[in-house]
Amino acid sequence: MRSLLRPTLRRALQAVVTVWAAYTLTFLLLNVLPGDAVLARVGADTGLDEISPEQLEELRRSMGLDGSPVTQYLDRLSALLTGDLGDSMRTGAPVATTITDALPATLGLAAAGFVVAVVGAAVLAVVTVRTRSVWLRGLLGSLPGLGLGLPAYIIGPLLIMVFSFGLRLLPAAGSGGPEALVLPAVTLAVVPGAMIAQILVSSLEHALAQPYATTAVAKGAGRLRTILVHCLRNALPPALAMAGVVVGTLLAGSVLVETIYSRAGLGRVMLDAVNNVDLTVVQGVALVGAVAVVVANLAADLGTRLLDPRGRAPRRVAPVVPVAVGSAS
Repeated sequence: MRSLLRPTLRRALQAVVTVWAAYTLTFLLLNVLPGDAVLARVGADTGLDEISPEQLEELRRSMGLDGSPVTQYLDRLSALLTGDLGDSMRTGAPVATTITDALPATLGLAAAGFVVAVVGAAVLAVVTVRTRSVWLRGLLGSLPGLGLGLPAYIIGPLLIMVFSFGLRLLPAAGSGGPEALVLPAVTLAVVPGAMIAQILVSSLEHALAQPYATTAVAKGAGRLRTILVHCLRNALPPALAMAGVVVGTLLAGSVLVETIYSRAGLGRVMLDAVNNVDLTVVQGVALVGAVAVVVANLAADLGTRLLDPRGRAPRRVAPVVPVAVGSAS
């Protein structure tokens, strides 16, 4: 356990730096993009013709946008260190409240997509490696590559056409009921599942070629039992590391998936905030995404080290014993 402490602390420090870098990069990008949060708020509320320059300047001051970009950044960063994400520039509501109201729906979608991706990838990888048919293995092995080439904006409408409009089995939009989660979860899971499946297939094939798998087969174990009992554990660490990476894909994909299926969640909050130039909300959602990604990567890294003994214990090197060489008499 002590051997896990130092690398875990090092990764935790890297995670803090990553979150800070994501927050800083988001601030820089929002400040170079076209658009004015004050003008967007005035135009939506009263109209630009009904406000004087003095009122406009006062509103800019009340929103904290009257200082230089450096001053704005330092003010927001200091507030963030106290747990204050600020207020929405569009509605004036606390950003933390806006995010926490939308977060459960997005977490539910991301969790469902993650489960579908992991289960689908594991089943596909085991079936691909188990089959002895060359053409079937080639067909199954090509599916992850196909999945990587199908983005959500293609998969989503196709699933809606088939299962909603064609077969009328599942709703095409909305957030009501478990059945409304099926199509969004599958849409969200295709690309991450393909990424995990590619790694897991390669890892299982490598594990099957190892002596312990050959020995298991020689003792009478069937191919499926050899894969599940003797090979899967050793093939999991690379796939688990990839599973931590795809959390970012799930969160990024939720923005588009929630839009396709008209679901409430952080994706819709982010989209509305970008359209309304609501800088504080955009930064808050980006910060939550960065925190989720680094936490998932930390968990995946810790799980990899626990599963792989080589990552837990340092390799012991036998001491070199000096050998006395006597002179010939």
